[in-house]
This record gives sequence, C-alpha cells and structure tokens, in this order.
Amino acid sequence: MNICVFLSAADLDDRYTRPAGDFARLLGKGGHTLVWGGSDVGLMKVVADGVEEAGGRLLGVSVEFLAAKARPGVDQMVVAKDLAERKRLLLEKADAVVIMVGGTGTLDEATEILELKKHGHTDKPVVLLNTAGFYDGLKEQFRRMEDEGFLPRPLAELVFFAEEPVGALAYLEESLGVE
Repeated sequence: MNICVFLSAADLDDRYTRPAGDFARLLGKGGHTLVWGGSDVGLMKVVADGVEEAGGRLLGVSVEFLAAKARPGVDQMVVAKDLAERKRLLLEKADAVVIMVGGTGTLDEATEILELKKHGHTDKPVVLLNTAGFYDGLKEQFRRMEDEGFLPRPLAELVFFAEEPVGALAYLEESLGVE
C-alpha cells in the first residue's frame, strides 16, 4: 500500500518522535511505501528513516522552495511547483492517508482530504493518529460539527481516530483488504 503521511518537519521531543518512529517501522515491515512531503528534517526525517530501516519504500513529493531540504537517495522524488500541486500529487499517489502531529500545513492537508471525502471525491481511508492527545481538541470540534449538522456524512465515514500506531496501520490494512 502507498500510505501518505501528513506531518510536521519540525524537530520535536520524544513523546512525538517515538510513536512516529514506531508507526514508520510498522509501515516498513509491512512492505508498504511511505508517501510524504519529501523533507529530510524533523519528524519527516524520523518517519522516513524508520520506513527505510524496516525495508519499506520512500516516495517523496517536495516543493520547489523546499527542494534543498529534500531527502537524497529515495526510491522516487517528485518536485511540485507549489503547495497546491504538492497536496494534489501526495493524494494522487496514495492509497490511504495518515495525519500525524503537525502545524498549520498539516492541518491544511488534513482538512483538504476530509473535504474531498465529505463530497465523495475520494474513498481513501483516513486515520488521524492522535499521539499524546495532540488532536483531542480537533476531535472534539469535529464531533461538534457532526452533532450540530455541519457534516453531511457521519464523522466515522470521514476519519478514524487512532491513539496508537499499531491501531492506525491495522485500520488501514483492514480497510484496504491487505493481509
């Protein structure tokens, strides 16, 4: 499976890097391909390292203004002209999406895939990996949107909330019939 991971390129502490590395190693051991922003810094590097060390493939989608931070030696690297094209390519190349901890860029990517699902433009499974409760507030906001009628589809059809890496990958494999 090609698994797109939206996440931060920031250097973060162990409460975020350890679970990200755990997920990456599970992904690699499963023989899957990481589809990610292509950067070789911060949490993006942690995940790429883990996938590569565990035998998985790396498919990066960088963007022109960040090309200097792109990871060398990957299986495939595409350089998009802008962030909009990068998002489109990331989603196009993925069978499934995992949203890890991140800032405004990660939130932008997350809401775009959920909007596409809401309107029936994709049926790719989406997991929000709620590491260390990072997305508790967002989860509450999504539930409020659902409860108050802002979502035309049940929240459970749009996104699966996983608290641990193993649950995230198990959900994706089950959703796509991977054994």
